[in-house]
Amino acid sequence: MQQDKQPEYGPVVFRDRSAGYAFLTRSTATSDRTIEWDDGNTYPVIDVEISSESHPFYTGTARTVDSEGRIAKFQRRFGEED
Repeated sequence: MQQDKQPEYGPVVFRDRSAGYAFLTRSTATSDRTIEWDDGNTYPVIDVEISSESHPFYTGTARTVDSEGRIAKFQRRFGEED
């Protein structure tokens, strides 16, 4: 690959506003907005709608599907054929 066509890879803060959670990582994503991080440096910040702090699967608030209820509903609707 050509060296002059590589995107710039640097530190970026990703912030989940719904959970009040932010983390510093390295990425090629960029932003015009900045945030002052805990270390005193200023980094570009990218707001995301969902992260591991607010996703139902990772937080343990995911709903489980009631498969028994679905089968009973099917049998009531179409009846059991003997």
